[in-house]
Amino acid sequence: MIDDDSYDPLAGAGLDTLAIRAGHVRTAEGEHSEPLFLTSSYVFSDAAEAAARFSGEQPGNVYSRYTNPTVRVFEERIAALEGAEQAVATSSGMAAILSTCLALLQAGDHVVCSRDVFGTTTVLLDKYLQRFGVETTFVPLTEMDQWQQAIRPETKLMFLETPSNPLCEVADISALAELAHSKNVLLVVDNCLCTPALQKPLELGADLVVHSATKYLDGQGRCMGGVVAGRSELVNEVLAFIRSAGPTMSPFNAWVFLKGLETLRLRMEAHSANALELALWLQQQPQVENVFYTGLTDHPGHEIASHQQRAFGGVLSFRVKGGREQAWQVIDGTQILSLTANLGDAKTTIVHPATTTHGRLTDEQKAETGITENLIRIAVGLEDIVDIKADLARGLSAI
Repeated sequence: MIDDDSYDPLAGAGLDTLAIRAGHVRTAEGEHSEPLFLTSSYVFSDAAEAAARFSGEQPGNVYSRYTNPTVRVFEERIAALEGAEQAVATSSGMAAILSTCLALLQAGDHVVCSRDVFGTTTVLLDKYLQRFGVETTFVPLTEMDQWQQAIRPETKLMFLETPSNPLCEVADISALAELAHSKNVLLVVDNCLCTPALQKPLELGADLVVHSATKYLDGQGRCMGGVVAGRSELVNEVLAFIRSAGPTMSPFNAWVFLKGLETLRLRMEAHSANALELALWLQQQPQVENVFYTGLTDHPGHEIASHQQRAFGGVLSFRVKGGREQAWQVIDGTQILSLTANLGDAKTTIVHPATTTHGRLTDEQKAETGITENLIRIAVGLEDIVDIKADLARGLSAI
């Protein structure tokens, strides 16, 4: 038996082992599963200990707005999976993005963001942060020259998601990281669609990774949450904001996410396999105009995705022949798929982006990002692929 206190039994462990074991230190009770700490505050042994905890001189729990043992296990597990020094959990994916921006930016700063991000991210940057003097320039995700041209002396942050939602465009993370660092700019990557099971942006040069834990990290559409991971000096700034502002992950949600992480790689591989088969099938359907999925060899981002991802994920989109009426007919014609805007669920979901996830964008913004009225997004779940295809066939037969 090894007695050395510095020995880390998980050093060099594989992704599956980290997803199941990282961060959990058993209490004196000897529990096998991670305990759920439902407490708002903590009792100190004396006034001196309370003062030391509040000042940060002594490590330990202070108040569950920013220190909770269950949440901490989730944070440490995500940090291990992403290869990050530290991670901090938030109440939602958008809270993770907001907390990152408010912790690292100030009035007069400038952000360069891919225009192919989640619609609410666009609204947050373009409408709300602008009110506080932070300006954002949106550029095409895949056009490196436009990223370079958009950078100004006051640019502090570059933000992107790859693959993008819903058109599955792919950015070269390494190339963007090199560009960002040559200009003393931070690169933040939304890794929600891939998760660390398929892609590790920090290894490719990104400074921070953000997630909506609500999606694949949970995997069953149960709870809301987000997380930011990266270098400690940056994550601590985000943590300081969360301590003051309070967009905190609940202990119960963290506990649920820990259970989801245990099957993360298995689920992501199964989502990817189902999505690829469905994408190939959709290409053969006469009612379908285009299919967008990075696993297709004719997809413009296929080569980059093959290099920086382990598989191609579970999200795809396609355009039907016609417009909104035809798209809605397809959606309404399905009987098994769930009509909901969430993704990353064991259940396959279907949605019309132009009137839901990206509905708050202007017509100009929709046109720039390819959100057309005939576009449908599918987040392919874990049902039998034969049944998914049969249900979509029912929908397609309605037009």
